[in-house]
Amino acid sequence: MAPKRPYVAVVGGGIGGLAVAIGLRKQGIEAVVHEQARELDHQGAGIAIGANGHRALRHLGVADRLAGAAVEPVRADFRHWRTGRSTVTHALAGGYADRFGAPFWTVERAAVQQALLAELGPGAVRLGARCTEVTQTGAGAVIRFADGAETEADAVIGADGIHSAVRHSVFGPDEAVFSGTSGYRALVPMDRLGHIPELAERVLWLWLGPGRHFIAYPVADGAALNFLAVVPDAQWTVESWSTEGESAELLAAFEGWHPFVTEILAACERPGRWALYDREPRRVWSTDRVTLLGDAAHAMLPHHGQGANQSLEDAVVLAHLLGSAGADGVAQALRSYERARRPRTRLLQAGSRKNAACFQLPDGPEARARDERLTRLPDDLAWIHGHDALGALREQTAPV
Repeated sequence: MAPKRPYVAVVGGGIGGLAVAIGLRKQGIEAVVHEQARELDHQGAGIAIGANGHRALRHLGVADRLAGAAVEPVRADFRHWRTGRSTVTHALAGGYADRFGAPFWTVERAAVQQALLAELGPGAVRLGARCTEVTQTGAGAVIRFADGAETEADAVIGADGIHSAVRHSVFGPDEAVFSGTSGYRALVPMDRLGHIPELAERVLWLWLGPGRHFIAYPVADGAALNFLAVVPDAQWTVESWSTEGESAELLAAFEGWHPFVTEILAACERPGRWALYDREPRRVWSTDRVTLLGDAAHAMLPHHGQGANQSLEDAVVLAHLLGSAGADGVAQALRSYERARRPRTRLLQAGSRKNAACFQLPDGPEARARDERLTRLPDDLAWIHGHDALGALREQTAPV
């Protein structure tokens, strides 16, 4: 008789939660996503999908669904904040995929969510389900919701973000770490930016300057430009995708910068503004019946562009291990997942913190040394972008 398949409840309907549900269902495991919002939030502007994240999307059967909305930039171009001089460039289209086995994409977060939902199919997401507590039983775990409902599962996956209710309930309170910076971000229609000739090319732009930096890239098959502007902001502590900033304040923060930057900022009517937080790496994020995924487990600052990619890596690894376990092997599968994922995500959390300072150096010897290091960027980031999460897992578990 085949072993009983576990029933899995996922808390959180973001990229990681939807992705792990797809992975589980592809292996014949019943998985339901419980999302607190009454409708899925498609805000959040753009994200970068590296080769490591692309491999996960391909494994889930979602990459082809995204291809029409994604952009493959021709290069990454680092620019001096004031002069506009190109200090370092790296080819992306073609050569990147040849080296790392999959392309580098820039895409709207909403498009990724919609592709995941389409692959997941109807009936897999329960909306308006705000988790308030998770308790473990001898044979599983129980989720309690704000509306009084309960659900019991063989395993619970907390994919509910940096302020995870699952983490708080199971592992106790901890504090998010404020970086002292804010991120402004928005999507600007390209038809507002036709007077900037450089935008005719599909490029990942990175403008580095003293105390702040600006990143921009096309999304929506080139119909819009996504930007992220990071500024020092010790007083602003609101961490929310839906909070709006003031365009005048944003422009003032980049006074003296090259017109490429300031004209993009001027074309943005209502930029989103959110305080940038991460968390200290956790020593443990799994019990016998509950585990964490994505930002709930390893929230990181956006300065490696790896938040969504790491959620996707988590999802395919966890789904694979649970799919191989059966209901009686849930505890071992969850702990194997943590062992497989924790070392890599700890390094990325630390690296994302360091990059903030690296991107915001004043002109002078340190900035010149940084630019010299950036010439070696493809080699330095090969461990991130060249990673195959499932391949690494198979190597770790292969018999000697």
